[in-house]
Amino acid sequence: MEAVSLEAGRSDHRQKQNEYTSAASAHIVDKDSWQQVGLLLVTSFNCAYVLSFSNLMLAPLGWYWGLACLIIVAAFAAYANWLLAGFHVIGDHRFIRYRDLMGYLFGKRMYYVTWFLQFATLLLGSMGFILLGGRALKEINSEFSDSPMRLQVYIAVTGVVYLAFAYFVPTISSMRNWLISSAILTVIYDAVILAILIKDGNTNKAKDYNIAGNKAEKALNAFGAIAAILVCNTSGILPEIQSTVRKPVAANMRKALVMQYTIGLAIYYGISIAGYWAYGASVSEYLPEELSGPTWAKVLINSTAFLQSIMSQHMFVAPIHEALDTKFQRLNEGMFSKYNLICRFFVRSIFFGLNILVTALFPFMGDFVNLFGSFTLFPLTFIFPSMIFLKIKGNTARRTQKLWHMAIIVFSFLMSIITTAAAVRLIINNTKVYHFFADT
Repeated sequence: MEAVSLEAGRSDHRQKQNEYTSAASAHIVDKDSWQQVGLLLVTSFNCAYVLSFSNLMLAPLGWYWGLACLIIVAAFAAYANWLLAGFHVIGDHRFIRYRDLMGYLFGKRMYYVTWFLQFATLLLGSMGFILLGGRALKEINSEFSDSPMRLQVYIAVTGVVYLAFAYFVPTISSMRNWLISSAILTVIYDAVILAILIKDGNTNKAKDYNIAGNKAEKALNAFGAIAAILVCNTSGILPEIQSTVRKPVAANMRKALVMQYTIGLAIYYGISIAGYWAYGASVSEYLPEELSGPTWAKVLINSTAFLQSIMSQHMFVAPIHEALDTKFQRLNEGMFSKYNLICRFFVRSIFFGLNILVTALFPFMGDFVNLFGSFTLFPLTFIFPSMIFLKIKGNTARRTQKLWHMAIIVFSFLMSIITTAAAVRLIINNTKVYHFFADT
């Protein structure tokens, strides 16, 4: 079997991983337990984005369709990721990158299509994290000052903090010592915010759950909400996360996915539902803005959410770091060799510098979530795994299985088009309301 890492571009970059062969990488492969990866998924998906999901997922859908879509999308996302985890090893080759897998099965063009979709997802997600971190810092400052600094200042501070963490904790595997801290922070801000939501929900007797807008607006907003629900449940980088898992890779990754779609899902869905119940259709795009709790509680929520986001964002941007490190660092030296430290500093600085600039220029939080949920995650989550199944097992699969996966491909393609149109409409509307470098 030929080496399929177009990222490295050389067949001599293959290295032996016990009985498997995989493309060379500057990052660690085949080391982490499924418990560690499961905790990583639980904490990373319970990041600061959760504080926006009441507004993005439920307000446009209402109770009936909102709850139904939460269940359906989560079930299909879990199924699609479970399916994809089974294709991490084909023959004797372990595919540590999604784009390598698609390139091997479908050719060079699909390699670059997957590369584009993944990196678009990760870049937009990184900007969203920086924006949320900046929002949290601004909320903390506003509790102590009547004239807080502009949002762009906090965006810059957040980006620099993320840069420092990415520099000293360069890989997913190296996060193992930080996961307990991330879990504790997650429990703290989730528990405090849930307590305040219950109090506010009981005292707020004038809750309105009516969906705003005309029929066309309601329909487009609903499709945008479905895209946000998909973002809440999947990442589009499963093979990259799975690359860190010890053997047996399929079984262990699936155990980690069970943790995500049970413990993790219960938490982030619970906060989202409680926020919508407490404030109705008018729930804020950033939940802490609406809380009636004491100053210490708001400061605690925003502080822990910010600190937790430092760690959770790292998982979602790690594949970009891996690609850049593999490209520019010396693979025969350790991650902390003098040359690699200098190289990583400049590469990470350029990456986060550009992200900070774009985030400060376009601080429209909802757009980040809806756009990469619609345009990129539908293909990465649903279409590509079914394509892989048909390619590998098409000759032996039952007719009903073939029809099932063909239906997934067609339906997901249509949903991607519709939800992308809804996301583009949201961007156009926001450009009418906001201006560049808006202090929102």
